[in-house]
Formats: sequence, structure tokens, C-alpha cells
Amino acid sequence: MPLLTSIVSWFNESRLAKIELIKKYPEEVQNETFRYLISQAKDTEWGKKYGYSDIQTYEDFARNVPVSDYDDLKPYIDKVRQGEPNILWPGETKWFAKSSGTTNDKSKFIPVTNDALENCHFRGGKDIMAIYTKAFPESNIFTGKSLVLGGSHEINNIDNKSYYGDLSAVIIENLPFWARFLKANSQETSLMKDWDVKIERMADEAIKANVTNIAGVPSWTMVLLKHILEKTGKDNIKEIWPNLELFIHGGVSFDPYREQFKKLIPGKFNYMETYNASEGFFAIQNNLNRKDLLLMLDYGVFFEFIPMSTFGTGNEKIIPLQDVETDVNYALLISTNGGLWRYLIGDTVMFTSKYPFKIVITGRTKHFINTFGEELIVDNSDKAIEIATKRTNSSIREYTGAPIFPKDGQKGGHEWIFEFEKAPEDIDYFVDVFDTALKTLNSDYEAKRYHDMTINYPKVHVAPEGLFYNWMKKRGKLGGQNKVPRLSNNRKHIEELLEMMYPENKEQ
Repeated sequence: MPLLTSIVSWFNESRLAKIELIKKYPEEVQNETFRYLISQAKDTEWGKKYGYSDIQTYEDFARNVPVSDYDDLKPYIDKVRQGEPNILWPGETKWFAKSSGTTNDKSKFIPVTNDALENCHFRGGKDIMAIYTKAFPESNIFTGKSLVLGGSHEINNIDNKSYYGDLSAVIIENLPFWARFLKANSQETSLMKDWDVKIERMADEAIKANVTNIAGVPSWTMVLLKHILEKTGKDNIKEIWPNLELFIHGGVSFDPYREQFKKLIPGKFNYMETYNASEGFFAIQNNLNRKDLLLMLDYGVFFEFIPMSTFGTGNEKIIPLQDVETDVNYALLISTNGGLWRYLIGDTVMFTSKYPFKIVITGRTKHFINTFGEELIVDNSDKAIEIATKRTNSSIREYTGAPIFPKDGQKGGHEWIFEFEKAPEDIDYFVDVFDTALKTLNSDYEAKRYHDMTINYPKVHVAPEGLFYNWMKKRGKLGGQNKVPRLSNNRKHIEELLEMMYPENKEQ
């Protein structure tokens, strides 16, 4: 075992033992987190309003505290941003993760308290390394630099000089000084706002470094890596960084990008997925031979779940961790040491196992197509694309899908825009495989597609290179944690993209 890895592993021994206890006693750990959150917040404005001093049990909590979304919490968050203390969490909060996510175009300012930074986000980062070096004791990851593709931050001057930016930028800005020496890029470059200039600067700096690991969203990381190959004239990334061994990724499903990364980074290489959002750090892929993620239960996050079969019905069933079942799609509800309470984060997950509790991310509560009762989710489309690209020896850069609403007695269907990294030789065959895969993965879709009775055969457009990049740029959403919306139950996004593809069809 390399000396540095040995030293880090020695420090991590107690933490790894704690993670094993979390796996064995998850309910007890969540109960401890619950009691901690309630006791800490009982004297805040929120805690006083909802009687936290009288809450003794989960049942009390569920009865007293309403489910909230960002609009519900916004009046409180506005007070926090103006410097008022003890509103949602004890003390003042200086940092905010600016996020529009992919649910709408409106900016959200998610509080990032000191407790959330230290005990949630930073702990998650440390646990990634602890889990990884345990799995790979011969790793040389600490002998080089980390290439982290994050966002930018801006100073927001109100009364207390609060700061906001992408979560990745907030974390980078608050890293301890010693951690900055492990990064391939300077602080100034890492936090640049102009995406095009930032990519150029990051490439120039990183090319000179001994990069052993990369972290970021797959789509934007791919843009950076390809730019680096263009600048160097090399055939693959290992020719530039021979000691590169790990890509830590999250934000979107990795399935559509997997084959492309294998070509960019050939040979022996490891991939590790995390579930880290502006609202908190939730899960880590602790077994690299499986795609599911271990739910991390001692990061100051209390989890609840809403079966999607009841979501939006007005009669939602809300359950704690111990009552979940495997293979059921749930909307995720969180209460955190960042001051979010019974907060509907907008993600959906499915449990693959209990004891330990492991999940896969299946999509978004607002990112689905269910115009005809087909209940198509992002997990379905991602897996169908993976099957279709493998079968046709092609690869996808980006995609989006939306319904075609019935009109003038005509049946409706689904419309898709695919931007290929490597286009299939026969697009019709690709669509056939994609459609068949969706039928296999989703019985509701299969039923609606039966003999084209309810849903017509998919309508597909092949996008010109750079369409999605230019669309995101037009919307001011390049880089960082911005993501292309995969599915939508309305046509807003797809109509904007089609207008860019076919400007001659725009109504005068």
C-alpha cells in the first residue's frame, strides 16, 4: 500500500467502522438524526411556529409540520438572506446554493449552513475517499491532483454580505487551505463565471498537472475532456494523465455516457457515483460493481418518502425510512441541518435493498411523461437509450422527450430529440430498438403502444451538433450543475429546441 494511502486509511478506520454501524442499525441512526434536528431548531422562528419543543416522536413531527416546497420556505429564506438569525436553523447563514435545478427557470437560493457544510457536504467528500481507498488499497490517488469541474459564485450584497453560487462553487470557496493544494486548477479559475473562458483556463492548467481523479457532472466533464484532447492532439486522456484512476460523478444518470467515457479514458479505470444536491449529500456508491448507492444516514438529513402512486393526488402517503419497500418509486422528502423541513426536493428514488438501504435515482417528480397513463420516467428512457446505443454501435450526447398531444381526431404520442456523439448507421433501427426497450422496461408504455392503440410510434429528430449546448447557453445555463431536462409532460422545452432546429418553420 502506498504511504499516503496508508496514512489516509489509518485516519479513516474509525469512520469506516461507523459506516458499517449505519448499515447494521439504520433506524437507530435516523432516530438520532431526527432528535438532533428537532433539538437544534426548537428555538428558531420555524421551530417555535410548529411547536418543536413539544415534538417527541416522528408521529408528532408528521402531524405538526407541513410538507414544503421552495415557494413555501421562500419567505423564511428571504429573511435568512437578509441576515436575520435563528429563522430556519440556529445562527446566521452566509452561504446559499443558487439552483434552478431542472424543474423551472426560477432561481432558488438553498441555505448552506456551517453545519451542512461540515457534517453533510464535507463529510460526504471524505467518505468517498474512505470508501474508495478501502476498496483499492493500492491506490495512488493522493500522489496527484484532483480536477473538479464546478460552478461559479457571485457576491450578493444585501445587509450581511451573503454569498451565493452553484453548490460546487460554495464548497470550493469553503475548502480548508490544505485541500486547495490537491486541486489541479487555481481557485480563480475554478470559480470563473464565463463558461467558455473557464473551460479554456481549466484545460491549460490541468494539462500541466498530474491528475489522478476527476469529479463533476458527466455531460460537462465530457466537454472539458474533449477540449483537452483537441488542445493536446492526443488520442485519449490516459496519454495526458497516465496516473488517472477515478471519475466521481453525479447529477445525471451515467448510463448514456458510459461508453463515451470508456473511449475517452481507455484501460483500467474506476467510476464512482454520488448523490450530492444543493440541498444535501445523500448517498454514495459503496460497491463499484453495483449501480446502487448507499443511503448515508448520519449527515444531518432525516429522510421521508412518498410513493409516486399517491403523489399529487391530494392524499399522499408519507412514510419514514423503515417502512419503504424495494422496487417502488418514491418522491424524496428531507429535513436537514441546512434548515429545510419536510422539503420536497423534486427527485425520485427506488430502493434496491434494505439493511443496508440502497437506492437508485429514477428521475424527477416533474420530469416524466404521463399524458396517456404511460408513467414514463427518466430511468426508463436512460436505460432504453443505453440498450439502443449498444445495439446500434452509437452514442448519445444529449436528449429530451415530450408528449405529442392528440389533435383533430389524431392519436398522440412522444416526440424525441437526440443529439448523437456517434450516430447510428440506421436511425430507423435505433428508434425501433429504443421503442422496444421502453416497452420492455415499462408495462404501462407497452400497453399504450399495443397496436398503436393509444400512443403512436415515436417521432424522432436527430439534432445537429451543439444544439443542446447552444440552447443551454441561450438560457444562461452552461456548466456547473445545470442539466438538460430529459423528460417533460409539456412541450415548452422541446418547442424551443425545434424552433432552433427548424427556424424556417417559425410562425411569422
